[in-house]
Amino acid sequence: MKDESYPDRRGFLRRSIAIVPAATAFGAGGITGVTLAQPATPAPAPSPAAAPPPGTPYTPVYFNAAEWAFVQAAVARLIPSDDAGPGAIEAGVPEFIDRQMEGAFGHAATWYMQGPFVEVSPLFGYQKKMPPREVYRAGIAATDAYSRKQFSGKAFAQLDAAQQDEVLKGLEGGAIALDGVGATDFFGFLLQNTKEGYFSDPIHGGNKNAAAWKMIGFPGARADYADWVDRPGVKYNLPPVSIAGPQG
Repeated sequence: MKDESYPDRRGFLRRSIAIVPAATAFGAGGITGVTLAQPATPAPAPSPAAAPPPGTPYTPVYFNAAEWAFVQAAVARLIPSDDAGPGAIEAGVPEFIDRQMEGAFGHAATWYMQGPFVEVSPLFGYQKKMPPREVYRAGIAATDAYSRKQFSGKAFAQLDAAQQDEVLKGLEGGAIALDGVGATDFFGFLLQNTKEGYFSDPIHGGNKNAAAWKMIGFPGARADYADWVDRPGVKYNLPPVSIAGPQG
């Protein structure tokens, strides 16, 4: 279904590629995209949750039922399905995000996470105490609490599309203050991870069947372009390839 509240969706997604490399597995620093230094005492990086066998419905590993409902509702508004291609739900973005919560990104395993923790410009990257998985947990709970207060006891996932957009815009712009977590920090991770899950290699749980790659004409992880080097201007019509193999 085409969503008129999101004009030029294909153009938006094409521009997003310049921000989020299509083959990345996780965000380096939330919405800022800044990679931070290694912690003083490096720990083994946790591995993301394993992908379920093909055709098996995904069961979240990190998120509880209420959190899972929020994530699905939120990413569906950030990248809705339309005539140009699949939305975040069809592309498996919720699965991608849940799996990352149990990986190095969710635990901030490769970031410098020591104090002091002070308010600084976003240009310095994420500088807070909580790793992303805790930001998500606190952010979802606080956003649901805000929604219930503003919308007659309804959690975010129970709101209509216009109300959900209103809340998301409030988080993005900092107009909504959340208890225990920065609204812009939370929204920053959510938006960045949604775009990453949409364009990532399918091996990480998102971009199911390389649907996003097919939509924008990205060839994926093909290793040999020798047959196309001397064919400028000719449309590349082979299907995209995942790290794990052809995607149809």
